[in-house]
Amino acid sequence: MNGTRSPSPLPGRSIDIELSGQEIITVDLENLDASPDDLLDLLKESQSQVWVWTKLATEYWRRGYLDAAEKLAQGAVEFFRSNGSTSSLPPIYSLLANIQLAHARKAPKIIWKDARQDDMRKEKIREDFYRESAQYLNRGEKAATDAGEGVGSTLGFLTRAILQLSSGDMENALRSFDGVLAEKPTNVVALLGKARILYARRQYQQSLRHFQDVLRYNPNCVPDPRVGIGLCLWAMDQKGKAKVAWERSIEVNPSQWPAQLLLGLEAINSSKNENQTEDERRDDFLRGTRLIEKAFNANQKNSAAANALCELFLRKGQRKRALKLAERTIQFADTLTVLTDGHIRAGRVLHEDGSITDSVKHYTAAKTGQPSNMLATIGLAQVQLKNDEIAAAIHTLDSLLQPPNSNRAVEPTVMLASLRAHSRPGVSSSDQAQEKLRARELFERVSKALSLPEQTHVSLNGHAHSLTRTQRKISEDVHVHTEIARLWYDEDLGRVDRALQEALRISESTGKVDPRLLNNLGVLQYFDSRFDQARVLYERALTDATGLDTAVGENMSTSILYNLARAYEAQGEDTMAKDAYDKLLSRHPEYVDAKIRQAHMLTDINRHNEAHDLLKQSLASQANNLNLRASYVHFLIQSNLHKPAKDFVFGTLKDHDKHDVYSLCAAGWIQYHQARESRDGSPKGLEERKRGFQRSAEFYEKALQFDPMCVIAAQGLAIVTAEDALGSLGGSLGPLAPDEPQRRIKNAREALDVFAKVRESLDDGSVYSNMGHCYYASDEYDRAVESYETASRKFYHGHNVPVLLCLCRSWYAKANKDQSFVAMNTALRYAQNAFYLQPGDKAIMYNIAMIEQKAAEMLLSISPAKRTLKDLQRAIEQAAHAQKLFQSLAKDKSPMVPYSRDLADQRRKYGDSVLRRCDEHLATQKQYEAETQSKLEGARRRRQEEKAAQEALEQERLQELAKKAAELAEVRKKAREEALEWSQRHAESDEEKEKEKKKKPRGRARTEATGSADEGEPRKKRRGGKLKKEVDAGEEEAALFSGEEEDSKPAAKKRTKKRVVRDDDEEEEAGGPRRKQIKSREYISDSDEEMA
Repeated sequence: MNGTRSPSPLPGRSIDIELSGQEIITVDLENLDASPDDLLDLLKESQSQVWVWTKLATEYWRRGYLDAAEKLAQGAVEFFRSNGSTSSLPPIYSLLANIQLAHARKAPKIIWKDARQDDMRKEKIREDFYRESAQYLNRGEKAATDAGEGVGSTLGFLTRAILQLSSGDMENALRSFDGVLAEKPTNVVALLGKARILYARRQYQQSLRHFQDVLRYNPNCVPDPRVGIGLCLWAMDQKGKAKVAWERSIEVNPSQWPAQLLLGLEAINSSKNENQTEDERRDDFLRGTRLIEKAFNANQKNSAAANALCELFLRKGQRKRALKLAERTIQFADTLTVLTDGHIRAGRVLHEDGSITDSVKHYTAAKTGQPSNMLATIGLAQVQLKNDEIAAAIHTLDSLLQPPNSNRAVEPTVMLASLRAHSRPGVSSSDQAQEKLRARELFERVSKALSLPEQTHVSLNGHAHSLTRTQRKISEDVHVHTEIARLWYDEDLGRVDRALQEALRISESTGKVDPRLLNNLGVLQYFDSRFDQARVLYERALTDATGLDTAVGENMSTSILYNLARAYEAQGEDTMAKDAYDKLLSRHPEYVDAKIRQAHMLTDINRHNEAHDLLKQSLASQANNLNLRASYVHFLIQSNLHKPAKDFVFGTLKDHDKHDVYSLCAAGWIQYHQARESRDGSPKGLEERKRGFQRSAEFYEKALQFDPMCVIAAQGLAIVTAEDALGSLGGSLGPLAPDEPQRRIKNAREALDVFAKVRESLDDGSVYSNMGHCYYASDEYDRAVESYETASRKFYHGHNVPVLLCLCRSWYAKANKDQSFVAMNTALRYAQNAFYLQPGDKAIMYNIAMIEQKAAEMLLSISPAKRTLKDLQRAIEQAAHAQKLFQSLAKDKSPMVPYSRDLADQRRKYGDSVLRRCDEHLATQKQYEAETQSKLEGARRRRQEEKAAQEALEQERLQELAKKAAELAEVRKKAREEALEWSQRHAESDEEKEKEKKKKPRGRARTEATGSADEGEPRKKRRGGKLKKEVDAGEEEAALFSGEEEDSKPAAKKRTKKRVVRDDDEEEEAGGPRRKQIKSREYISDSDEEMA
């Protein structure tokens, strides 16, 4: 059905043609002339019947002379028409229809006008042959109708069914085949056609049954049903059996190409199996290549063979031959899948050749035919990127991943994520932020699909995740991991670290480590305060960078050397850091970042003038560098040069960038600081302070407009809110309102909410300090102390004086509230620590004197029961020390002091009055503690006496118990002796009884055996009673000698044992007198009851 030759001829390889003159000419069918002209004249002259015409035409067809067969058939039509024998034409028309179908199988389905290597523009397309075939069939049916023969011949039905099947009309083709099979169920042509239709409908089991029927009816059938059997088995996942069927087909029909092509494709696929050895895979590939080439040589118009062979030439780099085969595939493709593959491969060849326009045509055609085809989409996106059409490439990939396609393949996903992650010209910042968000979502999907280390939770269910070769290449691509790291840099440093570590692992496995990768890993370690590891990575990166090309290596070395200097600086290696900065500046004198760090190091050692000169030099060369200007503002503020800092910040906002967030925040802080520190109490001064606070808030609000995530601006506004700077500032800017306490607490709560959110983004000591201020304003001193101590320990290591003074203030307030001398001493300790760090600060000295005096005042004001003599003496000593401090402070002749001299003198005078009362309080405290001590001694003595009395009573009780125990032991000893004596007598009586039994005559024994039931019953009981008595005796002996009972118990509890003894007594009376045992038993029972 899909071959180019007719079915096998009937037996007999010659035919006799009779001429009018009684002459017979024999035509040898095995030696037909390629030209049918002579034979055509012979048939016309002989007036041959129609079967002779059709037989000879069919023989020409079978031998491959399709044009000769068609010429004979056309001659037959002309001959019978001229003779008026139209009734003979239907078979010839059916033959012509089949010949057109045979032509159609060799014809292209479409003509690709832009074909470069396989030009088919002069060829007729397949549809034209189908149309001519249909016309011949219609003529045949008309001729049959005119002749009155009807149109229901088997040949006509089969030919029309084959035409319908070839043109894709499956329903009508199946109906036609079923019509033939209804009349003749063994018609192999109809069975083959129906099997093909069932296979196309994926009804593989039914299709397999029909192919097997064809093989059973005609084992030599061509086309070979074994090919169809193998296809069905392959589709049913019985690949081994399918391969056997195809191999058998080649054995039976070595010249048929379908089985060769299928086995070649199977071998090529098998060569991709990574479970095989390299030699096995190479052998499979070579075998598959040979089979595919053989199949293509057998039928060069077959699209499947051309498609497979095209891929092989693509791998070999033979692009011209690959392009010709791709164009052959496109023009002869029978299915949409093969057509799409042809366009994709043609697009690949043209893409490699640089013919981007033609490549786009092929990729577009492939994607139009199959919108969900991944290779077509990726190929089109690649050529769009080649044309710098990034937006179009993103749209192309997006159309594959979005509904209705919703392809979840990793390859296009990672490509689209990479495109979205990179900024593009003409895209606004908000749109770019959305693009990065989508890129993160896509990379998240890729990470889950490939189980990349960037995933926080990777579940492999106990085994390695199965990945294809392409997916493994993606997971081992360094650029994928570095892009993930770059994309999550502002979101999740943990993921960034995992991505870079994986990229480093892959790079080390290939032996090519990018110094930039090591540098970025070092930066992450630096941010995580692991300076030693950062230093190692920087040094390694610097070493690798020096081995690169001069220009590239120099650019890398500059940044890496700066980072290495920062690591030295963080480790406290100031000399090494300075050397690194100097080396960097010797190479690049205008590297301002290095100068900024040098200025910072000089500031730390109080060499402000040199630092100032360095910053001025940097500004002279790069006045527009906003980072440099920000560093200079910071330096001026740290140096308490607030007026120059204000002028410089306003100059930055005015002349350089009015939207610079850092400058806006700095301006807000300077305005707030100046307004807060202003001491001008005049109406104009108060108004100026209010205006300063308002401008500070305005600057912070403006900074938040440009950067809503700016925590510094948010914290500044929270400080303004907490201190009521826009209100009365706690009475500093006007009279206090009646609801001032409630308002203060409300403001503190609002500020706390802001600080809590700021703390999530900014892990800095200032946040905790500000939270402590809010708690202090709300009179929550414990929580204030907790916040201040967190800031001091975690961030400042106990060396930040303002935080230490805040701790001092909080403990001082807590001490006054709780009247706690311990808390007051804690406040004093923090003040002393602050004074140690700033020895010349007289405000701290004043606070120390105040705390010492207040501690003494507090202890003198409380009752003796709430204080100790030791604490009082210490407080008095501190008060005396405070007097000296107040005296020196009051006499200080400095022009400016941070306190009031008059107030210091008043505190000194008040301290004198406090000290005059100290002797009285000391005497009172001593008397109180002496009385208390006396009471304690008396109570202690009484407790000791009571304890001694209790111990004596306990001793007497223990002696009494010991005495009773000794008496009880003596009783038990006597009982054991009597029990032993009784046991011996009992054994002697048993021996005597046995002797008496042996002396009795046999007659008496018989008399006793035949006696009355009354006499026999006691005899049985005696035997049983004896056994039980022995058991009871053993139990009694065990009870006597156990020694477990300490006290005797009432005898009523052992009545069960007494009843057993009575039974034994009765038994003894029936058997003979044993009075001694009865008496002995009575005594033992009493002893046993005592033991119980």
